Amino acid sequence: MDWKKQYKSFLWILGFFLFAYFMPIESDSFKGAILSAFDLARRYAREHVLLCLIPAFFIAGTIAVFVSQAAVVKYFGAKTNKWIAYLVAAGSGTILAVCSCTVLPLFSSIHKRGAGLGSAIAFLYSGPAINILAIILTARILGLELGIARVIGAVSFSVIIGLIMAFIYRKEEKEKEAAKLAMPEVEEPRPLWQTALHFFILVAILVFVNWGKPADTTEGLWYFIFANKWFITSIFGIGFALSMIYIIQVKKLYVAIGTAAVIISGIIFYGNPTITLLIAVIATTVALTFTDGEANQWLGETWGFTKQIMPLLGAGVLVAGFLLGSQNNNNGLIPNQWISALVGGNSLFSNFFASVTGAFMYFATLTEIPILQGLINSGMGKGPALALLLAGPALSLPNMLVIRGVIGTQKTVVYVTLVVVMATISGLIYGSLF
Repeated sequence: MDWKKQYKSFLWILGFFLFAYFMPIESDSFKGAILSAFDLARRYAREHVLLCLIPAFFIAGTIAVFVSQAAVVKYFGAKTNKWIAYLVAAGSGTILAVCSCTVLPLFSSIHKRGAGLGSAIAFLYSGPAINILAIILTARILGLELGIARVIGAVSFSVIIGLIMAFIYRKEEKEKEAAKLAMPEVEEPRPLWQTALHFFILVAILVFVNWGKPADTTEGLWYFIFANKWFITSIFGIGFALSMIYIIQVKKLYVAIGTAAVIISGIIFYGNPTITLLIAVIATTVALTFTDGEANQWLGETWGFTKQIMPLLGAGVLVAGFLLGSQNNNNGLIPNQWISALVGGNSLFSNFFASVTGAFMYFATLTEIPILQGLINSGMGKGPALALLLAGPALSLPNMLVIRGVIGTQKTVVYVTLVVVMATISGLIYGSLF
């Protein structure tokens, strides 16, 4: 018998027993922390899973099946020109309005398809850190200088952290590249523009269903897009149906039945378009289930990413809400007042604390801005504010758990440490200048 393994199981059981035995259920702070955990989980389920994660899973499945390994290696591979690989990786993040969790299936898929570690890490960071919506709202709500600092810091971080990771694990990357050189060239089953068009349609749907309302204005282009985002999404939905027929080769009858179901649900549930989106997801799933070939493989890869990521995300969200509270119910086990008191001024400690706190907190897409606005109003310094902006959206406890499952514990620790250290230094510099 493997006694070491048995003792490990025993310690887990003992730890849970002691926690249950001494659980301070009479304490108001403990009750509030439990409510915060489930409040955050509920908000995540209602506002994030359907609109963000499910489209992201389908995008990841598209990358895994329709984007050939040769194409990934061409633009993200270990021997690709670093300027091209890292510019593509950093630039890719700007088009996705995703959070630290939504980017995970995309990162996992890119890494699985043979991307170099450095460029894959650059994409992992850039996705949630520098999307266009977040930058615009940061500048609009928190100030132009903080918005510009966020852009400069996030772009620099994605490239620098990727390069450092590639350098540290350069031996492993060389071995990986040597293995790729032995692989034969595979002829693409369809023109690149068709795959790119299908991918673009999915990304557009992800972006527009999550388009946020601009603060304190009912005018301008950004509000116009928000006011018409479901109409715009429906146009791309038509494009998606055509793509399913002519690119993915799903039978026209299946697509026609699914499209009719979506249209009917849109009429019936006109005031709740989220239900229509759910019907569209179900219709797509059914159509792909009964279609052979790549279409069925696409569904399989999408489901594979879902099984890998969702359980870890659920556990991580509950823990993050329990410790740090949620947006509606701020009663985490660690009071927000303590956090606000610890991040005033521009000391090394305040910047480091802001970086670490941001790294473990979960921010749904764009929610870091109102949260940070409240912290600034409570006395948070400008330096720590930037540090939290650079570390928070790109990392979270659920994010770390999933990354560990993809690239291992050591690389995850190195990546998180680099983000926290660079965010701390950036906060110090910014706080001293402004």
